[in-house]
Amino acid sequence: MAPASSSCVLVFDVGGSHVSAALCHPLSYELGPVVHAQHPDDQSIEAFVDVLASLAAQADGDMSNVSGASLAMPGPFDYVEGVSWMRHKLPYLYGVNLRQELAFRFNLEPGDVRFLNDAAAFLLGEVGTGAARGVSRAVGVTLGTGVGSAFAINGGVETEGPGIPPGGEIWNLPYEGGIVEDLISTRGLQHRYKQSSGKHCEVADIAFAAPSDPAAAAVFADFGRDLGRVFKNLFAAFAPEVVVIGGGIARSAKLFLPQAQQELRGFPIELRISTLGDSAPLVGAGVSWFAGCVCCASVPCECAAKGEPHKTEVCSDVALRSSK
Repeated sequence: MAPASSSCVLVFDVGGSHVSAALCHPLSYELGPVVHAQHPDDQSIEAFVDVLASLAAQADGDMSNVSGASLAMPGPFDYVEGVSWMRHKLPYLYGVNLRQELAFRFNLEPGDVRFLNDAAAFLLGEVGTGAARGVSRAVGVTLGTGVGSAFAINGGVETEGPGIPPGGEIWNLPYEGGIVEDLISTRGLQHRYKQSSGKHCEVADIAFAAPSDPAAAAVFADFGRDLGRVFKNLFAAFAPEVVVIGGGIARSAKLFLPQAQQELRGFPIELRISTLGDSAPLVGAGVSWFAGCVCCASVPCECAAKGEPHKTEVCSDVALRSSK
């Protein structure tokens, strides 16, 4: 059942190093003050839930106007059951039913604690109030340490269908002798810069140097051309009207966006930089909640490792799909 329209929802964005949280208001999807915390030094489920509870108290002290909680989580994660299958990040959550743990701590019904993929949350946020608002076919791509992606049709995230790769994920698709993430990610930029300069630098430092360092400027220009070619090859069949770019690398868009746009000349695909920035997944978690949907991705998990069918269903927003 969808929450009462007058109530807010607690939204969380669980990243690799920190968690962000806020209250999201119905109808407008406006966020209250956004609060942040690092992951706990004590790597345990109890300490992790303590961090989320502390953020919830900062976002809304008494929970009197809160209908539930919606969390944007990285994968692999069973978004329907609320169970993490991550080993390489947040390993202390592995196999834990996070829905039950949070429902108990927040004094909520288990069904009022919901989860969605972080890339799907990013795109839903941009569809709800950001750069893809009013767009019928959109793709969201986050560029950083990894490459996140999601595909939306008429406001609902899709993980299968014509032109959509399995689970809506592009990071691991074969490309030029490697995979997409080898090329259009933090490590791709750093590798190019080290090849040309002999120095290993953070992406922010390369971007800062670009106005006076021809090697740094050339690296970003090459990155833009690669980005345009990847988008042209991977998204042509889906035919999005708009591709929204977010993530840490998007902060340096002026250094690579013109080259990416040049590569896409003649293709009816418009590139837009995220207007919500780091708030997009929080807004998207609210959009997902108020639409009454369960957004998940068919990501590899323990089931796949055992050769068993994955337990989760593909993303389904009943209300939006029924209107198509």
